[in-house]
Amino acid sequence: MTTPQVRAELMAHAPNGIAPREPVWVGLQLTHQPEWHTYWKNSGDSGLPTQLEWTLPPGVMAGDIAWPIPKKIPIGNLANYGYEHTVLLPVPLTITPDFKPSLLASELEVRLKAVWLVCRKECIPEEGEFALKIPVRGSTGINGAAFEAAQKAQPQDLPPGSSLAVDGQTLQVSVPGLPAALRGRTLEFFPETGEVIETAAPYSQAWVGDVWTARVPLSAQRSQGPASMPVVLVGGEEGARQGYRAEARVTTPWPPAAARAEVSPALQAALAGNAANTADTATGPNLSLIAALLGALLGGLILNLMPCVFPILAIKVVGFARHAQDRQARRVGGLAYAAGVIVSFLALGALMLALRAAGAQLGWGFQLQSPAMVAALALLFTVIGLNLAGLFEFGQFLPGRLAAMEARHPAANAFLSGMLAVAVASPCTAPFMGASLGLAVALPTAQALAVFAAIGLGMALPYLLASWLPAVARWLPRPGAWMDTLRRFMAFPMFATVAWLVWVLGQQSGIDGAGALLALLVAVSAVLWSLTLAGRTRLVVAALSIAALALLAGTIGGTVVAAAPAGTTAAAAGERWQAWAPERVDQALAAGQPVMVDFTAAWCVTCQYNKKTTLANASVLADLAAKNVQLLRADWTRRDPAITAALARLGRSGVPVYVLYKSGRAPVVLSEVLGVDELRSAIARL
Repeated sequence: MTTPQVRAELMAHAPNGIAPREPVWVGLQLTHQPEWHTYWKNSGDSGLPTQLEWTLPPGVMAGDIAWPIPKKIPIGNLANYGYEHTVLLPVPLTITPDFKPSLLASELEVRLKAVWLVCRKECIPEEGEFALKIPVRGSTGINGAAFEAAQKAQPQDLPPGSSLAVDGQTLQVSVPGLPAALRGRTLEFFPETGEVIETAAPYSQAWVGDVWTARVPLSAQRSQGPASMPVVLVGGEEGARQGYRAEARVTTPWPPAAARAEVSPALQAALAGNAANTADTATGPNLSLIAALLGALLGGLILNLMPCVFPILAIKVVGFARHAQDRQARRVGGLAYAAGVIVSFLALGALMLALRAAGAQLGWGFQLQSPAMVAALALLFTVIGLNLAGLFEFGQFLPGRLAAMEARHPAANAFLSGMLAVAVASPCTAPFMGASLGLAVALPTAQALAVFAAIGLGMALPYLLASWLPAVARWLPRPGAWMDTLRRFMAFPMFATVAWLVWVLGQQSGIDGAGALLALLVAVSAVLWSLTLAGRTRLVVAALSIAALALLAGTIGGTVVAAAPAGTTAAAAGERWQAWAPERVDQALAAGQPVMVDFTAAWCVTCQYNKKTTLANASVLADLAAKNVQLLRADWTRRDPAITAALARLGRSGVPVYVLYKSGRAPVVLSEVLGVDELRSAIARL
């Protein structure tokens, strides 16, 4: 696998085939981009060592990583131990007599899950899954040179006799048995036990006969006090370094240890910024969860200002006005509406988490990736709009008992209107809560659902306040004839939403799909009108209109949910923006060209606003052209697992997302509500 920072490859070396007592090696080779590095078993002042988790058939056991000698990597006033350029981390496999390969598939299948931290000034946790099949019979020696070089990079074991002694704040090291050719030379010192010495501090060393000695400063934040410490000494020049490993016995008591040292502030900030990219998430309450909850609550509040929610505002304004003087009805309605909103967000979150646990690649707003769902919502809002406009009353079509039940249970109406609000508003949450939602889908289930509930509470909070606080309630107008005018006026936001949904469907199913939906909506409207007539006219006209609707549904209904013809939504020839694909990003970066990716969707209102403003700004386009930036647009209007996976790697679960890539650097994720100054500043740093 390849990332902008590292190319990782699983390799094998079995020169004598797969058999007991024969040498069999596997290993992960990491090729770093310039200035990037990963870490040794003791990472130094910060960082994390690479971790390998093997899945092997019965009768095969993996040993520990045979760590090559590291190098010291200074970072400010700190220092780390790790690897740059290319490093192979070899692991020996032990083949026992219990290994019984199949006669039909005489191969040893090796699977590896690897996790590593790659750093420059910033740090990026990365992981990969690898698979390899090694022939049981015959040799596998194509990677022999790489494993031979890794073998030479292993430190050689020294005979016993090395010792360490604590003298105040200094560790006195004594290592005999080194080769005579090294005597008098300056050696590099690497303790395998972390959090003992001042990694970046200089230390003195000297030769006493054939014994190498050193005085190494102890760390003020020391947290370890072992009885023995393995140490690695390295001599020679770059390209011809040789290491020697000694098991040094500690001959004096350790002074009291300090509290466990923290990683460097720079690393801590980098890890926090990339928390969504790692599966090792804390299970208890933490600052990230609290920030996610607060962000979700604020995002839910902002949702009430989004165009997606205008139709639901119409319903609630009319409902509140109707109960302006009835405190009990107002409070019950507010609670029921809030319950409908919160329960719906919880249901959507639980569905998304369940599908993701089952392996489905879904992101937030997935319900509007389905043309059938978009068409159903357009139909629903058409019916509601016609009702608000006064074309019909729902009570006309209900049996008397059901109509009376609706009148007796207005709380049920409020609950259902809350659910309807969520169905339409949820795609608008991503611009304000991209990071919170990205974190939520990686949290334990209970914490993730708490984030979704916080979104619902934020969205319902204004209505709860209006329904329970007298000061807010006094602002509500008294009921009167104006309410009927307001009701009819509010039909227009409904029809505006229908127009938007038809446009969204047009992006998914093409112009034919949008036209078919409009025809069906007209036919449904005719059916509703015919049912308001009386006598024989109603029977005749209703029968004809229902037959016309059935004929239309049978002939053009399939067009509504059909996929748009290939190339309909792709960028036209000569446009700056081209269709996104993962390999196109890699190809551009390999050619040294920076890349900007716009993760967007037709149903995302914020995406369309940014596209018409910031992304169309002449100065922004000039800056992009001056830097020769490859512009790619990832259209998520229809479900696309590749785009979902790309968003997940960036710690996001919804759109819009704007990312700048440059070879050798970490991806830069910009704000969802994108400003011209922010984008131009980011482009200038490419």
